[in-house]
Amino acid sequence: MLDIQFGEASDFGKIRANNEDALGSFVPASRQQARSHGFLFAVADGVGGMDLGEVASATAIQVVTDEFRTAQAGAMLISLMPRIIQRANSAVHDRSLDAKYRGKKMATTIVACALRYDQAVVSHVGDSRCYLVRNGQARQITQDHTLVNEQRKMGLISVDEIPDSDARHVLIRSLGPELFVSPDTSAVSLLPNDVLVLCSDGLHDEMKPAEIASIVSQKKPAPELARELVARGVEIDGGDNTTAQVIRVRAVEQVGMYRGRPYRLPSLL
Repeated sequence: MLDIQFGEASDFGKIRANNEDALGSFVPASRQQARSHGFLFAVADGVGGMDLGEVASATAIQVVTDEFRTAQAGAMLISLMPRIIQRANSAVHDRSLDAKYRGKKMATTIVACALRYDQAVVSHVGDSRCYLVRNGQARQITQDHTLVNEQRKMGLISVDEIPDSDARHVLIRSLGPELFVSPDTSAVSLLPNDVLVLCSDGLHDEMKPAEIASIVSQKKPAPELARELVARGVEIDGGDNTTAQVIRVRAVEQVGMYRGRPYRLPSLL
């Protein structure tokens, strides 16, 4: 059966008076639920410069975790994840129409990762990220929905120029402003000892992937690694809220798929 250890941490930083980041998780209560639903982890970052970033991020996390928990048993994660992200978007959008928030603008990023059997399915909107760390090397699973990343794709700006760009935090996609949003979703096959890192830009703006990989590859409990990641991000700059979730894969359950249904592969031993 899939066996993981996870930890999470979040910090206001050195300047912000409140924390507009939010995080959440769903951990199955039984082996049966681990196979029927799986695990879910999510990080959201309320968009700065708008009125209620903390309301937007908390709403998104609440909806995503609730929708995952109540999803039909055995639902295919690759189709479930973008669906629940869209529902979170609708919830954030609708909150801005509430009487007490009328006239206020709110938006948030989100990155959510569901794990079941030997797969992780990652769905995201905005510039909160997911990294896969394997054998000490970090690979970015998500691609930022930012203006500078689009400029990079078109060859208008280089990777090295992005950190110095005034537009590096300008989002082209986020939850809340529009009634519909299109999340990017991808699936990753997992191996024992893999580590997944979900984080807000307060972390990845300050730390290169190699430093993130170096920290989470240590033989320490996942909660300690999450705290160390966030503390290091704040130490480097601390100008933003900083949040991270660390998911260490200890064992996987390999399965095959037949007509959309999983089946256990025969043991090679």
